[in-house]
Amino acid sequence: MSTAVCHSCWQLPPAFLLPRVTFKHTSKRSIKSISTPQYNRFNKGQGLPRLGASSEAALERKAYTTPLRTGALGTKKGMSAVYDTDTGRRQAVTIVQMDRVQVVAHKTRDRDGYYAVQVGSGWKHPSNVTRPLLGHYAENGVSPKRHLVEFKVRDEKGLLGIGEMVGAGWFQEGQFVDAKANSRGMGFAGGMKRWGFKGQGASHGVSLTHRTMGSSGQSQGGGSRVLPGKKMPGRMGGHQVTTQNVKVVKIDDEKGIVVLYGCIPGPDGCLVKLSDAIKKPWPEIPTMTSGVQAAAEPLRATT
Repeated sequence: MSTAVCHSCWQLPPAFLLPRVTFKHTSKRSIKSISTPQYNRFNKGQGLPRLGASSEAALERKAYTTPLRTGALGTKKGMSAVYDTDTGRRQAVTIVQMDRVQVVAHKTRDRDGYYAVQVGSGWKHPSNVTRPLLGHYAENGVSPKRHLVEFKVRDEKGLLGIGEMVGAGWFQEGQFVDAKANSRGMGFAGGMKRWGFKGQGASHGVSLTHRTMGSSGQSQGGGSRVLPGKKMPGRMGGHQVTTQNVKVVKIDDEKGIVVLYGCIPGPDGCLVKLSDAIKKPWPEIPTMTSGVQAAAEPLRATT
């Protein structure tokens, strides 16, 4: 006697008879943001283009913070004070004077990989200039300069003509600039002055080492060496410092004087590099010195 196998008993019941199981995790404790998300200029989120590894892609990413026009060079003459006629308050200001600031050369993307303007200031006797640099000045028809600095610009619209002068009128009263200069050198300094260390105890038990830094590293457990970058006594100052968002109080184009609000780094007589502030909207310049129309676009909101 053969037994027939019923294949229908192995089949699943209809879908509407199956239980509906949904796997959904709900957290009982959560933190909700009470502020709306703000715009972020960095690449975050889904569906963004892939980052390129070429030099053109790198320049495109840096275009947001690259100034539209070149900067200028000046000499820090010292500090003074002015009185605001509206409020009557006394303001401390820094006086910067420009001395024969002139465009020496250009750098283009086709030849050098980026756009930049080479600016020189002052004057230097040809006998104190090297022969390769003399040839560089002679090729561009510019007298030898005491200082030579390069300012990056976004595109070819920011390239001024070679030999053009940049005076104090290059900036506007009320705009913001970034001031860069080498800080005042203070020579060899200890750990307390250089890094703000607390020092050793001032009570009994500490013999003539009240201002020393103490241990500079472990022995066997730390590798029996002093790790690189350890804060220790050494030469203090003498490096480039940038002060951002410095307001231009007054301009004297005839004398080449730019009056800046507050203080800027560097001692009197040092070289100061002034450029448009990257954290403020670009100044609306109707025309550049060479007559090339500047790109007037509200790129950034005031931070």
